[in-house]
Amino acid sequence: METRENSQTEQNVQTPKKRELALVSRSTYIKEKALQWIFFACAFLAVVTVILIFVFTTYSALPVFTDIGLADFFSFTWAPSEGHYGIVSLLAGSGLVTVGALAMGVPLGVGTAVYLVEIASKRVRKLISPAVDLLAGIPSIIYGFFGMIIIRPFIAQLTGGLGFGALTAWFVLAIMIVPTITTLTIDALNSIPMGIREASYAMGATKWQTIYKVVLPAAKLGIVDAIVLGMGRAIGETMAVLMVVGNAPVIPDSISSPISTLTSQIALDMSYSSGLHRSALFGMGVVLFIISAALVGIVRLISKKKKRG
Repeated sequence: METRENSQTEQNVQTPKKRELALVSRSTYIKEKALQWIFFACAFLAVVTVILIFVFTTYSALPVFTDIGLADFFSFTWAPSEGHYGIVSLLAGSGLVTVGALAMGVPLGVGTAVYLVEIASKRVRKLISPAVDLLAGIPSIIYGFFGMIIIRPFIAQLTGGLGFGALTAWFVLAIMIVPTITTLTIDALNSIPMGIREASYAMGATKWQTIYKVVLPAAKLGIVDAIVLGMGRAIGETMAVLMVVGNAPVIPDSISSPISTLTSQIALDMSYSSGLHRSALFGMGVVLFIISAALVGIVRLISKKKKRG
């Protein structure tokens, strides 16, 4: 009797499962499988696209290794008409512009995020948040015009030069990276549970003490993530930088002297370059690709550390 009851119980358990499976028709199953393969194809296409871009750029830059040589390629003189293809001065220009933009843009972006999340009222937040989002949607050419027409004369009057150089680019890029840093920092701050803030208040801390001693340290990994992505935006910007740096491929004497960057030099020379000159430009593209990949890798490591924490 017990054996029969057990077998009946097992049948009763298995029957609903079969019924649930029967509820999914063959056409629905096929559609779900088709959607699964479509989404997989989209993801696979993204990976293939990245690989093809890297392979194409590297293949086009092969003469850098065979004809130009890495020693000449990583030298200080960029004079293609004379057979010199050194990118160190351009790489230094990109680094100088990026570091300065981060020095200005990070406090502004993080400060804006802290104000919107921790301090601002709903009415003020509704006013400022769309303005920050709008900054992200402005074309880079508009930023270039703004830097060249508005900021450059001010810098020229301040320094006594023409106003083209790293200092002008700092102001332009700082404004451009603010939306990226602000948005990601807001996400990091909102991910901190409200209980942490309430515990700080319960121990007698003020709002400012809670912000810089509790909330910001708790969100530091997300903020670093935002800064790294902002750095990627700054180092990869082309048109706005092209319009304000002066495009002189030399090591600058000061932050107000004209310089050139990897991206601006590629944009300037690609239209008329040929032979080794064009290969050197593709070599710059490979360098930029490697820098971008390194930044993405840093973000991934930070994200993994955040999940483990």
